[in-house]
Order: sequence, then structure tokens, then C-alpha cells
Amino acid sequence: MIRYSAAVKHDKNFLSHIELPKGSIITFDKAYNNYLQYARFSEQEIYFVTRQKTNAVYNTGQEFDIPDDADTGVVKDEEIFLTYKEGTQEKKLRVRRIAYWADSRDKLLIFITNNFEFEAEEIALIYQKRWQIETLFKQLKQNFPLKYFLGDNQNAIEIQIWVSLIANLIVTLVKSKIKRKWAFSNMVSLIRMHLMNYISIYNFLESPEKLWQNLISEHKKKYQISPFPT
Repeated sequence: MIRYSAAVKHDKNFLSHIELPKGSIITFDKAYNNYLQYARFSEQEIYFVTRQKTNAVYNTGQEFDIPDDADTGVVKDEEIFLTYKEGTQEKKLRVRRIAYWADSRDKLLIFITNNFEFEAEEIALIYQKRWQIETLFKQLKQNFPLKYFLGDNQNAIEIQIWVSLIANLIVTLVKSKIKRKWAFSNMVSLIRMHLMNYISIYNFLESPEKLWQNLISEHKKKYQISPFPT
């Protein structure tokens, strides 16, 4: 699902537009902090995994034992209660708070979730999947013209974003169907150079050297080019 909004609109408003089936798992960063929406997810039996804000206020409940065979990164696993307002009523939301030391980042990460069934390290792994979104954004910015827009009205901007997303998806699908390993940016550059050439994209990307040799050979035959012109 893709939804556009003005830059001045807070990210957390996006969560209210998400419709997921019961039992789904959603993960997002702490910019989407919205306790009321977290409560609605819990009512709908949708699991969420996110980071806790550093200035979050909460009440501590039960502390859970960390199994001996648990990931060594798990520092703490506990029950906490968050206060939120629904209309004029003040309510409490029961969630799980997990402190996890990430060696790769040399940082303590604090996760909150409404899932009390999964192992603590599984919650950390679910949040790790969120990085795919950052990878997609980086890929789009590096390979497609989204730093500058060709038009200045909403329709023109949306069209340019959609075209970039569709192009990114097509290249991703092509990349998944070829055996040769390509860096995404290298593949985009090569495809961009040959957009006006009528060639098999799969054959070309599997063996560009061979195709180049064939094109040069055909060119020589067509124009009767001798390696030692007189």
C-alpha cells in the first residue's frame, strides 16, 4: 500500500489508514508513535512491533524470565502499561517492553509490542525486517529522479513517483529472473543506456559481453569493415 501525504502532515496519521486481517504483524519505527492506534491494533488482534521513544512515560508491571538458551542480546523482557486518551476517557494499554543489545550497532534498542507469545529475539528479528523499507527508499533515491520533480503540481509529482516505483519493481523482477549477479545500480545504468535498443533484456543481462561481440560482428558485416582499412 502506498499513500501520499504533505510533508507537514505527521507520519503517525498513516497508521489509521491501514487495514489488515486478524493475526497480521506490522512493524514500523518510533516516528509512528500513537498509543490510541496501538490499542486499536490490539482490539483487532493485529500484532505490532516498534521502538519505544526515549521520553516515553509508562508504568512497569511483571518482569518475564529470560530463558537460558535465549539470544545473548536480550537484556530485559517486561510488561508495561501506557496511558492514552480515547475521547475524554483515560485508558491503559498493556504492552511488552524488550531491551535488546545490538552488537552490530553497538547500541541498546528498546522494543514495544502487543505480542506476548513470541520469543524476545523473534521480536527483535521482526523489527529488523523494517530495514527493507529503508533499503527501498535508498534504492529509489539513488537510481531514479526523485530529488527533482519535472512538474510543480500534485498530479505531476504523483505521476513521477508512480513511474519511479513501477520502474523499480520491473527492474527488481528482471533481476530476480537472471542467474548472473548484478548490483542493482549497475543494472539500472546499463538498462538506461539501452532503452531504445530492441534486444532481449534477459539474454543481454546474462551475457552482455557476448551480445556486444555479436552486435560488433553484425555491424562489421553490414558495413564491410576490414580490420586493416586501406
